Amino acid sequence: MNRSLVNELVTLFYPHACVVCGAELLNNEEGVCLKCLYQLPRTHNYLERENGAEQLMAARIPFERIATYCIYSKEGMLGPLIHHLKYHGRWEIGLLLGRLFGRDMLGSDFLNPIDWIVPVPLHPRREKERGYNQAEMIARGLSEATSLPVSTGNLVRVIFNPTQTKRTKTQRWENVKGIFEVVDGALYEGKHLLLVDDVITTGSTIEACGLALQACKEVTISVATLGQVL
Repeated sequence: MNRSLVNELVTLFYPHACVVCGAELLNNEEGVCLKCLYQLPRTHNYLERENGAEQLMAARIPFERIATYCIYSKEGMLGPLIHHLKYHGRWEIGLLLGRLFGRDMLGSDFLNPIDWIVPVPLHPRREKERGYNQAEMIARGLSEATSLPVSTGNLVRVIFNPTQTKRTKTQRWENVKGIFEVVDGALYEGKHLLLVDDVITTGSTIEACGLALQACKEVTISVATLGQVL
């Protein structure tokens, strides 16, 4: 039995266990123990111009900066956290990681110009099924750490599409093309938006959101995600 399956069984029957290693959580720990948090493969690439995520999105949408909190792999430290955040109702993990990411970037040149934090939206049907939008949980954690306001309900997903899991780069783009719209372009006019999602893989979702946001006059876009698939 592989480690990830063992940890899922542990956290299913022992909800006060760390979702990564299965250790019993202390009273001040939320979903993941401090030992595992310390071992997260953080990139600190908000300090680095032309980092890997920025190179991935170069020439696809106009953006100011892109930062990713950690390197992502299913077998790595971040994988189980994202899995439980998205599929096991552990919304508090999004808040926690968003807060930690925000604290890392607090006072940096990356955050200083931001006016609004904008989570990548789910379709209302998907959000109803899940009970929350995981990107919004991350955004609200970032907001708690940085005091930057969160904007929801203006960038919306208008088409219900299949999951991106196991799709090729081309299929991912076709799956998200034209599925986002801005309700009130004037609200974001002249603003610097921080677009937030859980993981950037091919960048197709971020690209689709960015193209929708270009309908707003003089908008500037930066991006922050918890993970980047390398």
